[in-house]
Amino acid sequence: MDIVERFLTYAKVNTQSDETSGIVPSTLSQMDFAQRLAADLEAIGMSDVSVSEYGYVTATLPSNTSRELPTVGFIAHMDTSPDFSAKHVNPRIVTNYDGKDIVLNEEKGIVLSPTEFPELQNYQGQDIIVTDGTTLLGADDKAGIAAIFSAMEALMSNPSREHGKIRVCFTPDEEIGQGADHFDVEAFGADFAYTIDGGAIGELEFETFNAAEAVVVINGRNVHPGYAYHKMRNSMRIASQFTVMLPSFQTPEHTNGYDGFFHLNFMEGTVEKTTLKYIIRDFKRDRFEDRKKEMLHLTNKLNAEFGPGTVETTIRDQYYNMREKIEPVMYVVDYARQAMADCGVECKTVPVRGGTDGSRLSFMGLPTPNIFAGGENFHGKYEYLPIPSLRKAGEVVARLAEVVAAH
Repeated sequence: MDIVERFLTYAKVNTQSDETSGIVPSTLSQMDFAQRLAADLEAIGMSDVSVSEYGYVTATLPSNTSRELPTVGFIAHMDTSPDFSAKHVNPRIVTNYDGKDIVLNEEKGIVLSPTEFPELQNYQGQDIIVTDGTTLLGADDKAGIAAIFSAMEALMSNPSREHGKIRVCFTPDEEIGQGADHFDVEAFGADFAYTIDGGAIGELEFETFNAAEAVVVINGRNVHPGYAYHKMRNSMRIASQFTVMLPSFQTPEHTNGYDGFFHLNFMEGTVEKTTLKYIIRDFKRDRFEDRKKEMLHLTNKLNAEFGPGTVETTIRDQYYNMREKIEPVMYVVDYARQAMADCGVECKTVPVRGGTDGSRLSFMGLPTPNIFAGGENFHGKYEYLPIPSLRKAGEVVARLAEVVAAH
């Protein structure tokens, strides 16, 4: 099956994850999709195909050489983001894009415009897959799945392309931060791996944020406002005070590149009780630790003002910067750079202002940089996928297997 046809077929399957479900994988549709992918892997001739009880799909492409070579893994995730609808995804191809506005949905007035998304101009003259404006597209990460399939088929169809043992895995629940929860690194058996889960063509990533979640609970005291003098303790007002005490320009909308931030992403409250949820992000471990200390410092400061137990802050680390684990084995990044160069792709090494399964897998003993899958504007109705970028992703994965074998 051609890579574009495969992507379009998979994109139409609703595999959104759901962090509230309490099951693994978090949606039954992901398990159904896992079974389908397993059947498709067997159909193209992959070996050792299996689906775990948690929905992880694994398969092997045996080595085609007698030389002892490292085992390389390629990983993509099956779920799509819960941030926007994925029901009835209806992708279409804009042929020979002319650089102008793309009307996604005329009836609803939804337009993909280079005025708002100037990166579109990079794809003039190309065929681009877009949404119909009512759902996300799912290139994150079904483009990665399609690229891996394409690469495996390309290697199997040409035995002269020497490669060692290759392991493939399609994971559930990456979008809700649980993609590595039940990943069996030892059973996977790779010496190193690559997630095919990046954005625009050429992206290569081996740095991610250090990440933590902070839950701040403010305990108030509700008294009739007419008799509240020196009695009421309004938790919402204290919550507002906590919020403005944090650095005002260290937020996502004011930071870029290697800047870290505090991000308030949930607030719910009454006079009696208010809950704030923050995510804390930074690339440098020492700055990351300082940010967590700042949250606790403000907690202590407000408790000194309003009384012990008024503010309760719980901080939970989520993942760490994979660079700590990649730097000792930088050759795995060099392999990817060479594969891109060999395929005529300009490599763009950029930090991930987020995390990937590779962040946690690297700390679990499997160094795992991230490679582009080609999509742009993930998690929303303006998501799109240039077809030449998708094809190059497949070519790079296949070439990467050869580069590893050559070293």
